[in-house]
Order: sequence, then C-alpha cells, then structure tokens
Amino acid sequence: MARSRLTPERESELYTAVLDLLGEVGYEALTMDAVAARTRSSKATLYRQWGSKAELVVKALRNDKPVHLADVDTGSLRGDFLAVLHRTDDCQMERNSALMRGLTHAVHNNPDLLQALRELMIEPEMTGLGTLLQRAVGRGEVRADNPALPFVPHMMIGAFAARELVEEKPVDQAFLTDYAEAVVFPALGV
Repeated sequence: MARSRLTPERESELYTAVLDLLGEVGYEALTMDAVAARTRSSKATLYRQWGSKAELVVKALRNDKPVHLADVDTGSLRGDFLAVLHRTDDCQMERNSALMRGLTHAVHNNPDLLQALRELMIEPEMTGLGTLLQRAVGRGEVRADNPALPFVPHMMIGAFAARELVEEKPVDQAFLTDYAEAVVFPALGV
C-alpha cells in the first residue's frame, strides 16, 4: 500500500489525538471518522497511512514509547531495569495503564486489535526484554538456567495488572522500582 509521507510533527499530532480519543471513548467507540474530525484529516488518508483502526491505535501507543528496551544498556541488569522504569513519568504511566486496561478488554472482541498489539507492541517489548536478560546472563549477573527467566514478562505484567485491582492505586515509578527490588531481582538472583 503506497503511503504518503507525514512529517514527524504531523504524525505525532495524529497519535496524540488518537490516544486522547481512546482515553475519552474507549476502543469500541473510537471511529476513524472521529479521528479524522479531531485531526482535520480525511478518513481515506488515515486508512491509506495505517490500514486499520487497530494498527493506528497500536502505533499511537508504540509512538508513546520512543525508547526500545533493547536500546537500554547501562552495563547492569539493575541499571537497565531502573532506566526502563524511569523512562516514563508517573502521569504518562497512569494514562498508559488506563489505556492498556481498556484495550485488554477490547481484544476479546477484536482479533485484529489483538494481532496488532502482539505484532507491534508485545513482540518488540518481549524481544527487548529478552535482550536485556540475555545481556545479564552474558555478563554473569543471572544464571542461564535460572527458572525465573521465562517468567519475568509475566511478573512485570502482573505488577501492572494487580496494583489497580489489589490496592486501587495507579502504577507509578516508586511502586515498580520497589516491585523490581523485592520480586524480580531476587527471583533472578541479582
């Protein structure tokens, strides 16, 4: 599909509008018509550029995370984790958590959204986390046969999901830092 070039500023403006709308109305009620009206674009342009609502939403979320996990290399697993945790401020983290909770519900009825989330967000994050962990193994910080290694993604996702349910508090940097120090690092032997 031929795509016209958008300036980075225009693309960022579109993504911001999509995330704002998503937060206001949720995935199910978000329409390309509403995005087009909010961004002063045509619906045809949106479909030409992104192909589907699911792709547009997930790319907007991905754009909100400009640093890829694999690019973080402080020389230690603890340093890498803490750098990743502190790349997003608490307000943005709370907003992103709320958006992801809404999308988690929406994937049950939208296989195209689930596919886009897996391809454009989950798989790159898993690959990046795997890179961080393998570097730690290579440096001798974590044993290669540590049984917790495959469960690190589950631990982190669990932290995001459980904080709101258990404590009725948003996830923030302090919580994630304490969680990494109390749960993730000890499980990995760091």
